[in-house]
Amino acid sequence: MPATTLDATTALVLIDLQKGIAGLPCAPVPPAEVIERGARLAAAFRARGLPVVLVNVTGGAPGRTEAARHTGNPPADWAELVPELDRQPGDIGVTKQQWGAFHGTNLDLELRRRGVTQVVLGGIATSIGVESTARAAHEHGYHVTLATDAMTDLDAEAHRNSLERIFPRLGETGTTEAILALLGRGPTARPRDDGSAKA
Repeated sequence: MPATTLDATTALVLIDLQKGIAGLPCAPVPPAEVIERGARLAAAFRARGLPVVLVNVTGGAPGRTEAARHTGNPPADWAELVPELDRQPGDIGVTKQQWGAFHGTNLDLELRRRGVTQVVLGGIATSIGVESTARAAHEHGYHVTLATDAMTDLDAEAHRNSLERIFPRLGETGTTEAILALLGRGPTARPRDDGSAKA
């Protein structure tokens, strides 16, 4: 379902917009465009006093996988957020060691302390960090909105699969412009089915 509304306390969560990941070849949206749109969303959320969460990753889950893992030492600035995000003192920083931003971090606690009931998600990669975080947000009881043009993937088909098959089952989707328009109309309180994501 296209994005219809934003709750009174909605947080923006941007996934892994860091130097080491933003420099990888991605499709179908160039990382520079994802970063630019993420920065616009962040500025708009800050201007309205809404939480902005900037997530980076510094490790990986330890389980065995068939796909090859990256080895060696990454550059010293690999995990640094891209400067275009213009991180502010009031932003929430989350460093994760796996795909999703909820498991093993304080993200849920930080959101609940602020009374957040909805999250808007973007970042890299769509089918990995963004989708994992969206699944966990949905399971934690948050309303989920996905900024479809503020995310991209290492694989265009994986990106398309997330957008077309997975995200409609987790929440609502919309472009950056559509989400900014909803912000411009002002977030509105929306009754919840239960109190699972209230502070």
